[in-house]
Amino acid sequence: MKVDLELDRSSGIPLTDQIVDGIARWLQRGVASSGVKLPSIRQFATDQGVSRYPVIDAYDRLVALGYIESRPGSGFYVANHRKQHAAAALGLADPRRAEDESEHILEQLNHPSDSLKLGSGFIPEAWRDKEGLGRAIRHVSRMESANLVDYATQRGSSALCAHLLHRVAQLGIEAQPSQILLTQGASQALDLLIRYILKPGDTMFVEDPGYYSLYGLLKLHGVNLVGIPRTRTGPDLDVLQAQLKRHRPKLFFINTVFHNPTGTTVSPQVAFRLLQMARENGITIVEDDIYADYQATPTERLATLDQLEHVIYIGGLSKTLSSSLRVGYVLASSAIIKDLADIKMLTSLGNSRFSEAVVATMLERGTYRKYLEKLRLRIQCAIGSTIQMLEGCGWEVFEKSGGGTFIWARLPHITDSARLVECGAPLGVTIAPGKYFRPHSEESPWIRINVAFSGDARARAFFETAALLKP
Repeated sequence: MKVDLELDRSSGIPLTDQIVDGIARWLQRGVASSGVKLPSIRQFATDQGVSRYPVIDAYDRLVALGYIESRPGSGFYVANHRKQHAAAALGLADPRRAEDESEHILEQLNHPSDSLKLGSGFIPEAWRDKEGLGRAIRHVSRMESANLVDYATQRGSSALCAHLLHRVAQLGIEAQPSQILLTQGASQALDLLIRYILKPGDTMFVEDPGYYSLYGLLKLHGVNLVGIPRTRTGPDLDVLQAQLKRHRPKLFFINTVFHNPTGTTVSPQVAFRLLQMARENGITIVEDDIYADYQATPTERLATLDQLEHVIYIGGLSKTLSSSLRVGYVLASSAIIKDLADIKMLTSLGNSRFSEAVVATMLERGTYRKYLEKLRLRIQCAIGSTIQMLEGCGWEVFEKSGGGTFIWARLPHITDSARLVECGAPLGVTIAPGKYFRPHSEESPWIRINVAFSGDARARAFFETAALLKP
């Protein structure tokens, strides 16, 4: 029986992944009965005009997932429907589908301790308010022993929720206590939403370039990614309109303020039109505002304009306060929050009560506010000096950011930023190639630079040395 499948060699998605996804969706449509024999590896490769190697890997994965069965000496056969349903229920959660993204994350977290993490997604330890954190930890430890040993409540600390609702109200987002859920960082919020809204084979629009951890999470769940180019004012609306004619996405993920990795912020005009397009096409927007606290003068968010009707809002404090505490939150309708809370309890039994109490203490005492004031000034100084340094060495900056720690930069004569990674290594400088930030790892000349690390002499040495590379 011939498999009805089309492979796109220009998409950037590995052929093995395309074959696995295509056959799984083909079988889920019920077009082949249990026990039907699939084409041999050689025949499938011939039919599709590919080598046998991606077919071998794809068949192995489909066997492991329960979609097909291997009968030694005979070939591969469609598995019974019970096994297929079990595979679909697992959401195609094959970690090998997101192996590249997993390795990218590990690379960013496990650089040699003495290297300059110029492409890091975090602020340096020296910039954190360790003294304020220490005081808050000691206070929480003394006040209530339950904070040290008990589980958190299902939706999280009511005191912390109240503080966070007050903070988002300053952005113009009017949410009730029933509309907020605390999570273990923004990453868990994204995972809960994907589990709740998407199923294998669904499509989600993402930004290009954008957040590579999200790409891996979507691939893990068997979701199709469609990249929408990020311009200096937000997503490219012309491309978005064209893609909406070809796809019916359920979600569109967007990093509104101080975008990772370009450092750009969505303009009001783009925000209004984007919401209009979402309403017209029945799309829910997931607004990631994880860098909100870097912004001294708030701009309008999509959630401000929409008031959580077509927008789900995600925030957190890991980027500014402490990556170790892992405190994030999600705002949505009360019905969505109730369901997300149930999923959270089933998959993690709740958050860290201790972490939530520490963060609430820092907000209550004004410690966090004072720390942010100093941090923003420090970042502003670093942005100016980094841009001046880059342009003085012949680099092109995508956008001169008004805040946040990221600058998206390139050398005009270098087409593949992997060469920049190789250039930095002997200098003790670690960065990530631009392809990490593309939905399907497409080649890119750009790299993400964290201004918080650019004051080190090794950063200038890297900028100058890389500029001397031959085309």
